[in-house]
Amino acid sequence: QNIFTADEKALEQFGASLARSLKPATKVYLYGELGSGKTTLCRGLLRELGYTDTVKSPTFSLLETYEFGELHIAHMDLYRLTEPSEMFGYGLLDYFDDGHAVLLEWPERGGALIPSPDITIRLTYEDEGRRVVVTHAN
Repeated sequence: QNIFTADEKALEQFGASLARSLKPATKVYLYGELGSGKTTLCRGLLRELGYTDTVKSPTFSLLETYEFGELHIAHMDLYRLTEPSEMFGYGLLDYFDDGHAVLLEWPERGGALIPSPDITIRLTYEDEGRRVVVTHAN
């Protein structure tokens, strides 16, 4: 899937469409430069599932968790890690094994420690909007 989102609202709407197919243990990896819209997309997804509070970027906390009945989501941001092994100290790897759906920003910082994604989303700047390329694992 390859789409253009013209603005933040369109990017949130794309995130909302992704929410409808999210299941427990789904791993979604989001790639893109700083400010490219990774957290905005996640906000749209979480809003679609019914979350009404502020969706914070986990850049400083590294992890935010959400529960929607049977669906538990771990939203992680590895931007501040200097080594993949730091994930052990924060207990982040546990979320990949316990049935959480994982929304992972900056997955390249997790190296070989993180499992393969089910869905990869790449966001790039294009004109005033964003190009969103989605790849599903087979």
